[in-house]
Amino acid sequence: MSDTSASLRRKIDSAGNLQSVVRTMKALAASSIGQYEQSVRALGDYYHTVELGLGVCFRDADSSGLMTGETKQTNKGVIEAVVFGSDQGLVGQFNDLVADYAVKTLATLTAKANVWAVGERVQARLADVGLPLLGLFTVPNSVTAISSLVGQILVESKTHRDQGEVSELYLFYNRPASGAVYTPVSQRLLPLDATWRRELAELHWPLENLPEIIGDKTETLRALIREYLFVSLFRACAESLASENASRLAAMQRADKNIDELLEGLNRTFHQLRQSGIDEELFDVISGFEALSTN
Repeated sequence: MSDTSASLRRKIDSAGNLQSVVRTMKALAASSIGQYEQSVRALGDYYHTVELGLGVCFRDADSSGLMTGETKQTNKGVIEAVVFGSDQGLVGQFNDLVADYAVKTLATLTAKANVWAVGERVQARLADVGLPLLGLFTVPNSVTAISSLVGQILVESKTHRDQGEVSELYLFYNRPASGAVYTPVSQRLLPLDATWRRELAELHWPLENLPEIIGDKTETLRALIREYLFVSLFRACAESLASENASRLAAMQRADKNIDELLEGLNRTFHQLRQSGIDEELFDVISGFEALSTN
């Protein structure tokens, strides 16, 4: 009995230690989800301000003369796509889902697609299906690191646009849904959609006095478009990271539940074995007493 009991005790101790690690990872994942979701909410007011500014530019009577490389429809026939993935473990099908969605979506477009991957794992998945890869960006590990990534993407994208190599810019990422569920989505950033521009031009201005553009109208439009691109990329990255941590949290919750069930079974077996040993010892005592009484 002692050897078996010791073995069970070691298993119970190991399962308990593992559960402590899992619960710590659960807490870290939940905390990370909170900071990324908070950053997305914080962008809301600023994004609306940028939309109002763009609406003023597009509402201007001379807006047709303000068209830039970011707003014009071109026929270069080259698409640039940014696919946000994860380089961390315990995220399930996170990279596969967003990569498969990007492949299927890009396949429906007639233009050639070149892809930037955010994360080595999603890059490998995209390379396996034969998509042309422009390069790799490192996945941010905090909210403060997102701005640096967005800056790198904007610089690379602008370089290719200035060289006339790109006509459209797409984003692919996982967006959080209810609970621990996430959904792969896409967004075309450039050129700016005509319907979207028209809707912005019709936005209600919150004050009675209508605004006017002071200074160079083209430069004002370009500055607002840069802010729109920055906010859109930042939000896509933050939502991707929130989805990644939601997936990890769900995995940790399942692991915690499984460990609970394992511990319950081990403890039940341990107590049954212990009770059986006690019963055997009592039986031996009673048998010995009866033997002595008979003699």
